[in-house]
Amino acid sequence: MNHDVLVLAEAAGDSFIDPTFELLGRARDLATAWGGRVLALVLGPSPDPSMLNADVVLTVSHPKLDAYTPEAHARAAQHVVAELDPKLVLLANTTEGMDLGAALSLWCQRPLVAYAVDVRAEDDAIVATSQLFGGRLLAEVALEGDRGICAVVGGSFPPARVPTRPPVVEVVAPPVSLDGVTTVPRGMPPGEDEDIDITKAPMLVAIGRGLKSQDNVAVAQALAEALGASLSGTSQVCDLGWLPRTRHVGKSGVKVRPRAYLSFGISGAPEHLEGIRESELIIACNTDEAAPIFDAAQYGTTADAIELLRALTSRVQQR
Repeated sequence: MNHDVLVLAEAAGDSFIDPTFELLGRARDLATAWGGRVLALVLGPSPDPSMLNADVVLTVSHPKLDAYTPEAHARAAQHVVAELDPKLVLLANTTEGMDLGAALSLWCQRPLVAYAVDVRAEDDAIVATSQLFGGRLLAEVALEGDRGICAVVGGSFPPARVPTRPPVVEVVAPPVSLDGVTTVPRGMPPGEDEDIDITKAPMLVAIGRGLKSQDNVAVAQALAEALGASLSGTSQVCDLGWLPRTRHVGKSGVKVRPRAYLSFGISGAPEHLEGIRESELIIACNTDEAAPIFDAAQYGTTADAIELLRALTSRVQQR
């Protein structure tokens, strides 16, 4: 029986994202417990695969993988998982990870645990802890059967950045199904590659789904402009197109260190909190008094976010 643990490595720019290194660290613990290997799967162009702390790095190249599309990357990942049949597949709970995790679960007929914050071995069983309702509830799940997939929230494990020894890099032939992929990426939305760098902003106004409508983004933008701050948001806000992806604050986005971080309508999922933990001051507004964001904030209120945004803007403009 194969007891290998496969990590889907996700790249951003000239490096892999932090959650990839975190998953490799936990994969090492699990593979050791089960007597298997740590495998890393790299799809398309990537940074140097030798930086990955794995026993074997598998690379798949094909023109349809040069830019990310869910269809092409899912087909390539499914080809490798079906061929190698690892005991467990670990992905980051990012936009890409959620795309591919769901497809792999369906095509490979494996149970999927999303929003996982812990994955461990109990004898031969895979046991995962998943966060529900924005982290307010944790559910422990023993995966049915001896195979599974877990999409893990960034910041759940310590990273394993330095390989204990150089990994073996193997080239895997791409599946013929990639030739039939019809999805064609058109590039970044206009202006995103010229957007501001929010990691350098001394003050940030941040918004979440609690704003309820894209129309209300302008209300937050008005406060940001009045304060001389930059506007940022959660992964959900950026996925919805309310803000460019360059404004995504979180473990799978960017980490920020402003002097002041003003949060409106953000519940405070662990992935987001990981991106703001080095802020000097966090002020939170959320109508749910049990929202996890209040555990990280120095000041907080349960006032209506839109009403507070307008009141603050008016007060600042009167100065």
